[in-house]
Amino acid sequence: MLISVILQVVCIAIIGNADWKPLQFLCFAFFYRILQKLRVTEPPITPIYNEYGEVEGRGVRMAKRVFRALGLIFGCVFAASLGYTIALNLVELSWQQTPRIVYYYQELIVTAAASVLLCITASYYR
Repeated sequence: MLISVILQVVCIAIIGNADWKPLQFLCFAFFYRILQKLRVTEPPITPIYNEYGEVEGRGVRMAKRVFRALGLIFGCVFAASLGYTIALNLVELSWQQTPRIVYYYQELIVTAAASVLLCITASYYR
């Protein structure tokens, strides 16, 4: 996963345009990784079958895992976007102008920050 993050950021830096597609790829990849970690860390539950032979509560547990993983993913992207906006506003407030490089490489900066946050979250989340 870390290699894919590094390759994505290097590719965006060389091309100079992210178009948000690498961020979408990273979100899907880290969503799967976090979902697998949540599945492994969940305690085993003895199955309770209803009259139709289905395990009760299985879908609810899966939905909770999906929502937790999506919350972590969107939280990382939100934190990266909010951090970029705050930093840009502070630079503009102090210098009375926005540097061209910061303004033109918004996708690169947000994608790189979000990919680092996603990598940290997926690596250390248990």
